[in-house]
Amino acid sequence: MSRKIMIVDDDQPILELMEILIRRIGYEPLSMTDVVEALETVKQDPPALVLLDVMMSPVDGWQFLAKVRVEFGMRDLPVVLFTASPLVEERIAQMNDPRLGMLQKPVSLDELRTTIRRFLA
Repeated sequence: MSRKIMIVDDDQPILELMEILIRRIGYEPLSMTDVVEALETVKQDPPALVLLDVMMSPVDGWQFLAKVRVEFGMRDLPVVLFTASPLVEERIAQMNDPRLGMLQKPVSLDELRTTIRRFLA
């Protein structure tokens, strides 16, 4: 199994922090600020898990997720949305997707470790 965890966020400081945390947990971070490039990378060489910011452009996290699930047919790829918005949790619950999770920003090392283990154990 791949040890790569893709982080997709247009905020460089968040990417840098997540890289450090992912390395501490023992995985290889793959940081992407360009959402379109991230989609192409997922399609060509899927990581073990995607950590995905919700608020991005030109493609937001929900559109990214729809492309991965529907267009690419990758229903088993774990995707964890991370956001500062409390409304995301309700929307995720409605989707009934067992391979979809959420982390609230700011993310702690323990929260990240627990979530990664949940999806990759």
